[in-house]
Amino acid sequence: MDPTSEQLAGKFNLDGNIEMQVFVSNSSASSIAQVDIKINYSSDSLHLHWGVIRDRQEKWVLPSSQPDGSRNYKNRALRSPFMKSDSNSYIKIAIDDPAIQAIEFLVVDEAQNKWLKNNGQNFHVEIPMREKLTVPNVSVPEELVQIQAYLRWERNGKQMYTPEKEKEEYEAARFELLEKVARGTSIEDLRATMTNKNDTREIKEPSVSQKENNLPDDLVQKQAYVRWEKAGKPNFSPEQQQREFEKAREELQAELGKGVSVDDIRKKIGKGEIKTKVSKQPQNTRYFSTEVIQRKGRDLMQLINKHAAKSAEDKASTSVEGKNSIEPKVLKAVELFAKEKEEQDGVTVLNKKIFKLADKELLVLVTKPGGKMKVHLATDFEEPVTLHWALSKKAGEWLEPPPTVLPPGSVALKEAAETQLKNESSAELSYLVQSFEIEIEEDIFVGMPFVLLSNGRWIKNNGSDFYIEFSRGSKHVQKDAGDGTGTAKALLDKIAEMESEAQKSFMHRSQRVASWKLGKKGSWCGCGLWPRGNSYGIKTTTSNHVKSVRPRIGLQTCSRIFFASNPQNQELLRMIMSTVGRGGEGDVGQRIRDEILVIQRKNECKGGMMEEWHQKLHNNTSPDDVIICQALIDYIKSDFDMSVYWKTLNENGITKERILSYDRAIHSEPNFRRDQRDGLLHDLGNYLRTLKDKMRSLEPHVVCDRLVGVGGLAILHAVHSGADLESAITNCMGYRSEGQGFMVGVQINPIPGLPSGFPELLRFVLKHVEDKNVEALVEGLLEARQELRPLLFKSSNRLRDLLFLDIALDSTVRTAIERGYEDLNNAGSEKIMYFITLVLENLALSSDDNEDLVYCLKEWKHALSMSNSKSDHWALYSKSVLDRTRLALASKAEWYQQVLQPSAEYLGSLLGVDQGALNIFTEEIIRAGSAAALSTLLNRLDPVLRQTAHLGSWQVISPVEAVGYVVVVDELLTVQHKTYNIPTILVAKRVKGEEEIPDGAVALLTPDMPDVLSHVSVRARNSKVCFATCFDPDILANLQAYEGKLLRLKPTSADIVYSELKEGELADSNSTNLTEGSPSPIKLVRKEFNGRYAISSEEFTSEMVGAKSRNISYLKGKVPTWIGIPTSVALPFGVFEKVLSEDSNQEVANKLQLLKKNLGEELSALKEIRQTVLQLTAPPQLVQELKTKMQSSGMPWPGDEGEQRWDQAWMAIKKVWASKWNERAYFSTRKVKLDHDYLCMAVLVQEVINADYAFVIHTTNPSSGDSSEIYAEVVKGLGETLVGAYPGRALSFICKKNDLNSPQLLGYPSKPIGLFIRRSIIFRSDSNGEDLEGYAGAGLYDSVPMDEEEKVVLDYSSDPLITDENFRRSILSSIARAGNAIEELYGSAQDIEGVVRDGNVYVVQTRPQV
Repeated sequence: MDPTSEQLAGKFNLDGNIEMQVFVSNSSASSIAQVDIKINYSSDSLHLHWGVIRDRQEKWVLPSSQPDGSRNYKNRALRSPFMKSDSNSYIKIAIDDPAIQAIEFLVVDEAQNKWLKNNGQNFHVEIPMREKLTVPNVSVPEELVQIQAYLRWERNGKQMYTPEKEKEEYEAARFELLEKVARGTSIEDLRATMTNKNDTREIKEPSVSQKENNLPDDLVQKQAYVRWEKAGKPNFSPEQQQREFEKAREELQAELGKGVSVDDIRKKIGKGEIKTKVSKQPQNTRYFSTEVIQRKGRDLMQLINKHAAKSAEDKASTSVEGKNSIEPKVLKAVELFAKEKEEQDGVTVLNKKIFKLADKELLVLVTKPGGKMKVHLATDFEEPVTLHWALSKKAGEWLEPPPTVLPPGSVALKEAAETQLKNESSAELSYLVQSFEIEIEEDIFVGMPFVLLSNGRWIKNNGSDFYIEFSRGSKHVQKDAGDGTGTAKALLDKIAEMESEAQKSFMHRSQRVASWKLGKKGSWCGCGLWPRGNSYGIKTTTSNHVKSVRPRIGLQTCSRIFFASNPQNQELLRMIMSTVGRGGEGDVGQRIRDEILVIQRKNECKGGMMEEWHQKLHNNTSPDDVIICQALIDYIKSDFDMSVYWKTLNENGITKERILSYDRAIHSEPNFRRDQRDGLLHDLGNYLRTLKDKMRSLEPHVVCDRLVGVGGLAILHAVHSGADLESAITNCMGYRSEGQGFMVGVQINPIPGLPSGFPELLRFVLKHVEDKNVEALVEGLLEARQELRPLLFKSSNRLRDLLFLDIALDSTVRTAIERGYEDLNNAGSEKIMYFITLVLENLALSSDDNEDLVYCLKEWKHALSMSNSKSDHWALYSKSVLDRTRLALASKAEWYQQVLQPSAEYLGSLLGVDQGALNIFTEEIIRAGSAAALSTLLNRLDPVLRQTAHLGSWQVISPVEAVGYVVVVDELLTVQHKTYNIPTILVAKRVKGEEEIPDGAVALLTPDMPDVLSHVSVRARNSKVCFATCFDPDILANLQAYEGKLLRLKPTSADIVYSELKEGELADSNSTNLTEGSPSPIKLVRKEFNGRYAISSEEFTSEMVGAKSRNISYLKGKVPTWIGIPTSVALPFGVFEKVLSEDSNQEVANKLQLLKKNLGEELSALKEIRQTVLQLTAPPQLVQELKTKMQSSGMPWPGDEGEQRWDQAWMAIKKVWASKWNERAYFSTRKVKLDHDYLCMAVLVQEVINADYAFVIHTTNPSSGDSSEIYAEVVKGLGETLVGAYPGRALSFICKKNDLNSPQLLGYPSKPIGLFIRRSIIFRSDSNGEDLEGYAGAGLYDSVPMDEEEKVVLDYSSDPLITDENFRRSILSSIARAGNAIEELYGSAQDIEGVVRDGNVYVVQTRPQV
């Protein structure tokens, strides 16, 4: 093995807290040295400004070898970009010239023009002496020397050389190649590498000198233009342009040599009489050989789009990275009421509507449990309300309700009844409403009219009676979308107004739209929804379609917004423009997807075979769909004879086995009603024409009309052929119609400034657009998109055409990938991973704020590298990347849902759009993009990775046997405070990690991936609740199908076996925690103020602080010296109560007292209590004592940095106190009947360690209970992403206590976010309610840093914890040793939190493991 020595060449402190380290490594077997520079400064524009010292000269020399992305700076230095890694930046430089003795440099942040210097001087790093290579006695082909000399000339800034310098450079190029040969590179490899990097055209050295002449430059330019025209107006590179300019000069010099004057030359050029020799430009082979694309080597980091600056509206409407990328909607009182009633009745809701009444709401809910109709009505009015109501046998009439229907206390009137609403509340769901309920047995009533009476005032629905329909069919009822809060309400109102003005002219409405002022994201949503709704054929009550003005106006609006330079809105713009299309037609594939939805909705055939066909069309449209469409038409025409349907299919090669083999199989046969016949024949006939008209053969210019089978059925080769792509390409590359016909004379000029070789690349794409093997095509499409991308960020009068081309390329990638699914049926994991990288690159190219997607792409490429090198952990690592990619897709889906859906529902409510169409509006948009194709590929790969990595279908977090009834919920968060009266097995689709487990739950199963050491995981183990993650969607679906059934769960450490039980078997089970009786009472002892506002760690006692503070104080001086313990002080118990009693805080105290009294009835008061605590003012004595204790302990005092810094610290302290009243903690103490007033909060004050990594250790494996092994989880940055509800998994490992140097990796990290912070102070909660026997209160209360953490999207592909096995072993072993040492100190299993900084381990707290 080649020994390599690495040494620290320099460590520099720059500009305050910025630290830079320089390492130099030198292999004894090579002449190459490597310089690694790392700096804890992060910027996208950070560069190394550098040169080298060679042959003991003082002047900088530019080396021949340089990092990717380097550029020549004024021929005096190189500028090389740093790579970002979280909050750090780094760069690696290889020095392959043994004559180089040193490297000198400065660091510059170009965006800020900020220079980092070495005390005003250059940084100077010596390069160790290396042995010079023995240059072999071989010859290098001269054409390779010429290429190398050309590359050197480019690197040196294309300078004009003297003849002597030119010769020197030529020989230096030869020497460089000989050195490479000396290191083992063959001549063949050199040739392959160099010719792949460069055009195969002849390389011509730049002229060293020019003959003096009197030719004006404008004449040379004109001649160069003539040459360009005669060559066919190719897209020249800058180098080619320079060569053409020189050839034009030579031609004019030849004229001068003949004695022609300059004036005569000018005349001859005007007449085209100058003799010139030029040929049409040959195809540039830079991109591809005959069939294979040669992708350019690009830095993936250049793909990143980050648009941090957002308007206030945007900030309110877009997701925030962090704990919950999309905050859960806070349900209002009537919504909570509806939720509870729906769960109680346990049936499908027939009708549900919420009316807005100023700032109040009115709910009407219709259900049908047990065959009886139930009507629930509820309002959050505070004043008493009387309901004046009736029943209807036909819509709108008022009939007196039958006596059997009247609720108690009702008064019967003529043709009506009056009922006083009753108060109803729920402590579990925290609401208070006035409600009404009736039950109707007779099936003769169709609705209920009503009005309200309150304080002598009649309340109506915009001047009319309220009316609720008892909908019995499958029709989706209209949902009230509220007042448009969170949307561009004014714009949506305008759109609705215009749709109601159908009698006005197109020009009139077009002028109206042109006057609109747009720019905010909400406005984009409105513009996007309008045409998108029409593309789905969404019918409205105000017009046939939202269509009359949308194509041209939408296009005009899109262009204007795009030109307004809103890069943060480009993704929404793409959505709009892909809908309207260049001529209003839209994307071919999207049209096919949209029209099937229209057919389903118009003809009320949304389920069965039609829905399965819809799913198949979404996943992979193919020629089979033309046959299926024709078979449906034949089936309907034959009076619904099913044999005719199968006859058409079979005669055209489609068997039952074939349609079952589709990725989205069609299991059902068609089943239509006779009243649907005419509508279906009409719509399916049109749809068949859409399929045929838009399909193309393998030859893009010829429509394939091959007739196959009965009735002359046209089976065309492919649906998504690139018809739109060809049109978009033609529009960009230019077109002129010649010959005969009405198109003669039509001309489209080419777009100037397209990249060199781009036309040939597009021709390759069109040639292969229908290839069955799609890999080369997709590579070509992506290369074209990459080349096009820089142009989309520049202002141009042809920008719209470029954008349409990019949209067409994007769409063709999607359809090509769908076409390639069949090839993946028997493909290995590497092929699927390769396809994933292609789709992910395409998605990143189309996305705003795509940093997470780009890092996922980098990680997939690293995973492929691990797989190719047969790494033991490749599958385990790939699984973590897959999980992260799924999180990124979920985040994107949630973003779309949050940004688009509210506007869709509001506009839909204004226009009377069918609720069913609105419910899936955003879902259909998502499914039409690359995200859906990516999700399909991930689903294919997941089981392969799980099997290869021996992960199984389950991760069992709390292995407890359980028996209970299955209940399926969307989010654990929505039921965490519920009490189940029977043993319940919860199947929750989403579990974030911070929730409580509801009373009565004996098991919690989820597809989500909370950390094993998250709050909910600890709660499950403490409460003896079975808790597990299920990775297999089929198993999960099977469990959900058992809803309402009694199951027994038998978990092992890696699996769960489940079986159905009979009702009587529940009593025989002793596994449920409901049969164990009430828990033993837990007592809290009230703590009193001891007269001191602040104490040092030496003064920590049980009367002063909680276990958290005492444990950290106990560790100091007792653990090994290599384990760091942060300095600590504390605000002891009773300080909060003392501050509250101060005269200056009397008003706050009175308000708190009142709020706490109301807490039993109004749980919403918890938030108001927390806000009230934040109004406290600090007594001067508290400030002085805390300052004294912190300074005497060696901690920085925030006030020294200014009064504002102390204000930040004081606010953090109050937030810790206020967390006593957070919902999770309050309900947790109430659940075990703890007296909440007795709960006291000390505050532990510590200096924050800006961690590279954070960890949590359980010194007994919590999943298996094995006390011989340590289990730990590690995250990048601060530990809040580990203990809080941040999405994704941490790195996890176990380590045997008898072999602490051999940690065993269980899983790689998938958390996309890391938290980093400047030097700061953290204030940790430390209550007397934590670590009580029988009650685990740890983690319920908040720890608050004085400064806000920076959220950083993580790049694991450059993290040594992931990529460097030796580094990982060292860090994980150190963590395990620290855990073992602390367990030995206490003599019992411990739950430990800590961080790693610069390889050093720090423990910030420990507690007994429970």
